[in-house]
Amino acid sequence: MPRPTLTLSAAGVAALLALAACSPAFNWREVRPEHTRLHALLPCKPDKAQKTVPLGGQPTVLSMLGCDAAGATFAIAVADIGDAGQAADVLAKWQSATLLNMRAPLLDAPGSSSQSSSLPLPGAAAQPPAVLVKAQGRRADGRAVLSQAAYFAQGSQVFQAVIYAEQLKPEVAETFFAGLRFQ
Repeated sequence: MPRPTLTLSAAGVAALLALAACSPAFNWREVRPEHTRLHALLPCKPDKAQKTVPLGGQPTVLSMLGCDAAGATFAIAVADIGDAGQAADVLAKWQSATLLNMRAPLLDAPGSSSQSSSLPLPGAAAQPPAVLVKAQGRRADGRAVLSQAAYFAQGSQVFQAVIYAEQLKPEVAETFFAGLRFQ
């Protein structure tokens, strides 16, 4: 008698991935950065912070939501740069500054292990396109860190959604980035 084979549909695989991302360490909740149309998922209750940073060549208020869960830091940052035409330049410089800060190779450096890919994000500006940057670097204390960061814009607002961790499970990153949407 032949043994039955197990087949999983795409929906079944998605459900398994979602269950794997759910654990006592991850209590996913929807958040919305103030004064934006962005909705996102964070795996823990976020702290809020603001600081003034030089974006686009001028001091700009950067608002952040972030939390730590299961050894990873999750954060969403947004700034209004006042001119949608500057978004591409500001996002490119933000990507480079993040990679430099974590001592990761820049995207255009020869032999760089940092990778950039497009990120489908309904409601985000088509130009510049939303991108996902994956990198490996070092924390200030010298410990290894992995990063996945999305960079995107809507109007004159620029965004970064990022995860930093020593180890990063793909299903956790998938849940975080799939939870980004504009309404």
